[in-house]
Parts: sequence; structure tokens; C-alpha cells
Amino acid sequence: MKIVQLIEPEVKDLGGFVARRSLPYPNRQMVGPFIFFDHLGPSVLPVNKGIDVRPHPHINLATLTYLFDGALMHRDSLGTVQEIQPGAVNWMTAGKGIVHSERSPNFDRHREATIHGIQTWIALPIEHEETDPWFIHYPAQTLPTWEENGVVIKLIAGEAYGYTSPVKVFSPILYLDGVLSANARFTIPAGYSEIAVYSVTEGLSINDEPLEAHRLAILEPYHEIEVSAATAARCIVIGGEPLGKRYKWWNFVSSRPERIEQAKADWRDSRFVTVPDETEFIPLPEVVTEANPL
Repeated sequence: MKIVQLIEPEVKDLGGFVARRSLPYPNRQMVGPFIFFDHLGPSVLPVNKGIDVRPHPHINLATLTYLFDGALMHRDSLGTVQEIQPGAVNWMTAGKGIVHSERSPNFDRHREATIHGIQTWIALPIEHEETDPWFIHYPAQTLPTWEENGVVIKLIAGEAYGYTSPVKVFSPILYLDGVLSANARFTIPAGYSEIAVYSVTEGLSINDEPLEAHRLAILEPYHEIEVSAATAARCIVIGGEPLGKRYKWWNFVSSRPERIEQAKADWRDSRFVTVPDETEFIPLPEVVTEANPL
């Protein structure tokens, strides 16, 4: 087994907090169905300064928010209002179209607060791209979590080690969080045609090859992978089966470029359903240099 590509994320200042964006990358659009991968923080938000990602649209994808520290309040055009805490999952299927916002909860605005986590977008199979939008919150205690040989593993989505996450997915996927104590190690089973390990911290090695902090290592498929730690460390593992070419513009993902053009026109002309009790929104950009997180 070897690392076939090592991605150093682009670091972005998103107005008070830092995001490290590994996907999409110039020579790597996706890993399995994962088409967007942001490591948020860790960032300390001062008193009276929270995160305010105003309402914005998505189509033909799902978003998965997973936090290590802090909290966020999700609101969407379905009327959902859901706070997420560390270890839980917010899964939002955009399907034919949804609008949402992500903001710091009120209790966090009155104190110094930390935000730290992972934001991913997951492309949908062609037959599910135009599904009706929906949102499900999965509390932390509902996700399979176990400890073995000094490693605590939480299965965020997919199947592994005889466990199945309750998170509803549309295609074969692997997404897990591994927290390693010093000198601990675990093996990622073979079985997916695309697999990657992201080093949330320093101290990790892949098959005894050191991995710098904040790197997404794309690995040879169908091999068992041993992840070890010289010191206490943390990693995220993502993988799955590819879905074919996808087009991405701003917050829109689709297998059809004409669908993205339609979504652009719909947002510009206020045809998306709005988020209740929210009057702000992010306008359609004239030139896209990046997608919004969250």
C-alpha cells in the first residue's frame, strides 16, 4: 500500500474562523461520493462574535456536518431548526433544492466559544439527484462507537468492522472518526475503490509512513491500511465508490451543467423556498472563487 496523492488543503479565512479545504482539488475532484471536504477551525470566537453563514441554496447533493468542539444552529427551508453538538451528525439532503443557514447558538455568542469540525458534501447518484429535500439529525449516542487497542472509533456513516451507521446514505460510503492514544494503531479494512485519511492532528502515520497534520492522503484501493500514532492524535477516514463526473459551481453540484444553470437562475430570481424567520441571504456571486462552507 502507498499514498498515491497527498493533498495540502487551501487555507481560507471565512470571517472569524479558518477552514482548510482539501476537496475539490485541482487533480482530485472527489473521493468516492465526497466532493467537498472542509476542516473548520479549531478557531476561538470572541464574546459577541459568532458564526453567521446566511441562507444559501444547494441542489443535487447532501451535506454532512460533524463537530469535534463547539455548536452550530441549523435552519432550513423545510422549517427545520436543529442545534448540533460534538459527535452528532446533521445530514441534509438538498435533492431538487433546499436553502439553509448555519449560525452560532445564542448561548455561545455571550462567551468565548470554540468551533472545530468537519463539513463534507456528498454527491448523490443520478437517480436520486432530484429527490425531495429532507433533513435528519443523528444524536452522538446513536452512532456506533467502540474502543480497541487504545483507539476510539466512531462510525459516522457507512459500514465497517461489523457495524452499520444509522445515517441514511445513497451509495456505498465509509466515514469514520478515529481518536488514537500514544502508540495506538488500527486497521482500515479493504473493500472500497477510493479511500483517504485526513490528519486532523500531527503524530499520525500510515503503514509507518509519517503523515503531517492537515493532509488528505489518497491511498491505493483494496488494501488494508494501518493507521498509527506516535502521540495522541486524531484522523478522519473517508471513502466509497465513485459516482462519475459531477459539475460544481458555488454551492451547486449536479451531473448536468444545465441543471446548475437553472439553479443559478432560480436563486437569482428568488424562486427557491426561503428559510422561515430569516430575511438575510447570500446573493448569487458574479464570479465564483469558492463555495460557502456549511
